Amino acid sequence: MVGKSSPIIKGSYRFSIAPMLDCTDKYFRILMRQVTRRALLYTEMIVANALHHSKKRNQLLDFYEIEKPISLQIGGDDPKLLSEATKLAEEWGYDEINLNLGCPSPRVQSGNFGACLMADPYKVAKCIEAMKKASDLPITVKHRIGIDNLDSDELLIKFVDSLASAGAERFIVHARRAWLKGLNPKENRTIPELQYNRVSKLKKERPQLKIELNGGLTMPNDCLKALETFDGVMVGRAAYSHPLRWTKIDEFIYGESPQKINASKIIRGLIPYAENHIKNNGRLWDLCRHIIQLVEEVPGARAWRRDLCLKAQRKNAKTIVLEEAARQLEDAGL
Repeated sequence: MVGKSSPIIKGSYRFSIAPMLDCTDKYFRILMRQVTRRALLYTEMIVANALHHSKKRNQLLDFYEIEKPISLQIGGDDPKLLSEATKLAEEWGYDEINLNLGCPSPRVQSGNFGACLMADPYKVAKCIEAMKKASDLPITVKHRIGIDNLDSDELLIKFVDSLASAGAERFIVHARRAWLKGLNPKENRTIPELQYNRVSKLKKERPQLKIELNGGLTMPNDCLKALETFDGVMVGRAAYSHPLRWTKIDEFIYGESPQKINASKIIRGLIPYAENHIKNNGRLWDLCRHIIQLVEEVPGARAWRRDLCLKAQRKNAKTIVLEEAARQLEDAGL
């Protein structure tokens, strides 16, 4: 079911869940939507060229209404293709579109997009201008503080200024340099030093711009502290690996009333989507691979995860597996 256009929730970017390769599919987003109703969610990066040529365009763009507010993250370096992708994002009801300028993988570099584009701010600005002309959607960018030896406060500020002048409306800054040679994507998430001071200086130098901090935020208190300086925070692996850690984020950041959220309730909320997925020839494991992260650090957690994995990976597994898993948690007060 395609999402319908609606105004973005004001300030949804105050807390967002990062686009993560092999993690942020629609079923992980639906899981996280049980955890937080207000956070901005992202798609995995979709390559603009793939949207232009692929026969699976609808499959790439489709999302459920519950996933909103949602941002389409796109990768590419061709203004025409990025313009086309932006129009599609608006037609499909996305709340904004985000240009990936932070991925350092060799495959992405070979396509001349992602983090390597930080070396060519003029080209990126032309892409942003084309995207801005194509739609009224907010155009945002996610980038690093630098790449390889192109890594100074002066270069970072010039890069951001160039994109802001072209029409970029928010900057999600991963507070690490990216090494395009010598480190793989996983290593690039952990080995380069976190430099929050660099992003703080950027915000201080450009107070009129919306600057969002990404990288190394693992607990809600980390986010609350960062929001004293920055306009927003983005959390990635800590949300995927520990989803229940974030159940009070709407209360803490958006002032929402406290809600009782637990693992069994989340699983029951996913059952209708699992039924629809199976009806369309999908496998139950496509959802359950995310659910196993819900239960940790309680007696019997390992046995529960092992049982769920075994049953959900069976051919033709049905939603009764989820019902049984939820019931086991309810019996345990979870």
